[in-house]
Amino acid sequence: MTDKITTHQAQEDARNEEILIYLNGKIVPKAEAVVSVYDSGFMLGDGVWEGLRLYDGCWAFLDDHLDRLFEAAKAIDLDIGLDRDGVKNALLETQKANGMTTDAHARLMVTRGVKTRPFQHPALSRQGPTVTIIMEHSTPSIPRPIRLATVPHIRGLPMTQDPKLNSHSKLNCILACIAAEKAGADEALMLDVHGFVNTTNACNFFIVRKGEVWTSTGDYCMNGITRAKVIDVCRADGIPVYERNYSLVDTYGAEEAFLTGTFGAQTPVGEVDGRQIGRGEMGPMTERIRGLYKALIEKECAA
Repeated sequence: MTDKITTHQAQEDARNEEILIYLNGKIVPKAEAVVSVYDSGFMLGDGVWEGLRLYDGCWAFLDDHLDRLFEAAKAIDLDIGLDRDGVKNALLETQKANGMTTDAHARLMVTRGVKTRPFQHPALSRQGPTVTIIMEHSTPSIPRPIRLATVPHIRGLPMTQDPKLNSHSKLNCILACIAAEKAGADEALMLDVHGFVNTTNACNFFIVRKGEVWTSTGDYCMNGITRAKVIDVCRADGIPVYERNYSLVDTYGAEEAFLTGTFGAQTPVGEVDGRQIGRGEMGPMTERIRGLYKALIEKECAA
């Protein structure tokens, strides 16, 4: 297969060559947005991040993203150096500087900062955190349903690295993605420690069976904000939705499958491990949920 795509594939936009980036309180040109080789994030993957989406002047579910960011920072004992309003103002300042009004994606990253020596101990990070916001013009451009391949890499137990943590350390997911591409797929379908279907390397995963929407229990995956909103809109609209254990056999026999994430919202899955899912295209339930999610964002922005 040569027509590889990803769940974060976007239209080319020349404006992204001239974007301005927030870096530690300053807004600088892309070429000047550099960090030290001693930075904890570069050296050790020591940091947390959020991805946010701009719709018609509104950063969707911003409070939810800030809640998750500050909770993650507390979990790894990292002082962001800004309060909620400070982070929000940094985001809005970067948006204003770039003149962005819609179809933009922001990656907000916080690391433990520059280390005095190139070793692991967090006490060596003494200069305060590094805070960065990369904001790009970004319109999803995914020309066909995603193909997934199940890989041996799993989402593990919380005593190793809690998969609920949105950390900079993504090597496990990267290796899963590489394995899926070697198998001829676009992205990886990852199982949990018990062998149940969990998530992909980049997004949360849902299937549709006999009018019901299923996703994993959430015990071993990033509890995505878009995932939670999909569950909410299903319940509000009377669609049976379950967070449960289910297997690859259940998945292969599904009528529909889709991914959720801040960037692509709901992305249809056409194939898993060489098995066509349903008709191999976006199904009616996925389309219905897309409409409900879009209405939720419009309501959020109006408020």
